[in-house]
Amino acid sequence: MIQLEGSGNWPMDGVAIEKTKSAFLLKIGESLQNSWGMTCIASEDNVDVFLSGYAFRLRILHERGLPLVKREMGSGRLKEVSSIDNKLFVHSQHSSMINGLQGLFPIYGPVVRLAKRWVSSHLFSACLAEEAVELLVAYLFVKPLPFSVPCSRITGFLRFLRLLAEYDWTFSALVVDMNNDLTPSDKKEIYDKFMLSRKGYEENPWDASPAMFLTMSYDKASEAWTRSSPNSLELKRLVAYARSSANLLTRLILQDQIDSYRWECLFRTPLNNYDAVILLHGDRLPYPQRLLFPSKLEQGRLVANGKASKAFRPFMLPEDLRGSSEELKKGLLVDFDPLRCYIEDLEKEFNSLKVWYDSLGGDVIGLTWDSKKRGREEAEDDPIDLLKAVGEAGKGFMRSVYFLKAPRLVN
Repeated sequence: MIQLEGSGNWPMDGVAIEKTKSAFLLKIGESLQNSWGMTCIASEDNVDVFLSGYAFRLRILHERGLPLVKREMGSGRLKEVSSIDNKLFVHSQHSSMINGLQGLFPIYGPVVRLAKRWVSSHLFSACLAEEAVELLVAYLFVKPLPFSVPCSRITGFLRFLRLLAEYDWTFSALVVDMNNDLTPSDKKEIYDKFMLSRKGYEENPWDASPAMFLTMSYDKASEAWTRSSPNSLELKRLVAYARSSANLLTRLILQDQIDSYRWECLFRTPLNNYDAVILLHGDRLPYPQRLLFPSKLEQGRLVANGKASKAFRPFMLPEDLRGSSEELKKGLLVDFDPLRCYIEDLEKEFNSLKVWYDSLGGDVIGLTWDSKKRGREEAEDDPIDLLKAVGEAGKGFMRSVYFLKAPRLVN
């Protein structure tokens, strides 16, 4: 993200500001290409820069333009721009806070990496944003009482699991006050917004939203990272997994366990907790080197099998390198993630299924039947046929689909 300084020369019109930002991006791409020989692809919203085997996406944020664009939001284009700029602004605020915390506590980063890997390994990637994980771990450092600040990765990781498992998410907001800059009026505002979110709890306990009320100085209403997920059911599942992992980790520490398999169990998710399971081709994942343990299933009914496609590969093969560098660059797919595409297709086409996945390198997708979204016609459908269609949607990427449990009948 490129953050521009304020200047009186900037236009006072929302559309003109966006045109100016696009002109800046084009000029930046042109300058990098001419002065440094970098390969750049410029568009209206960003510039992709290829450097040392990586692609970096540059975007511009001009804070002064945010209120102007909001005021003039009439067209769909301006609404889209405003949404992108707001996300960039929130990310910039979050990044500044996290960078400052990392400077104070060097062990913070390793604890976050363990926490993120645990969340993803148990297929909660869709439920808990990475930024939310960073804030949960940050809370352990800025408010460690009655303990001292975590001094090791294992200590911090165990406290993270205990925080998830034992915090009263229903009746308490979790406030991460990084720099002690929340005033009494800020805290009252947070409390009022939290109570408003729990207004209908007595009528419907599952309707509390956000279920995980996570706030900080730049977001006092828990809208940035936990507004829609985890919901109450997802949070209940997350808490149960955290409690189980925390108990296991405690036993491993107290018993001085050195058996690697026992420690690995912290990051192995039980696949029998899902109604159906999709196994993926590990060598077709966007980051196959991140796969901790190849998944296998010895139960359930095999519904579909699939071969790996040759259409996409995460790495170039030796024979691919025979062509010119320019031809190779043309074949690169920037920001292409087959797992993300498959997940989006599943959520769009099969709304009676709840999808659980690992965004950091897992080769398995868990499926549970969403009874709330199953209509009468869908309830009468054969789940085997539905899962075959799920397998067909992932053709070339899906290794196998297993049926474990039939949908529950809801009156």
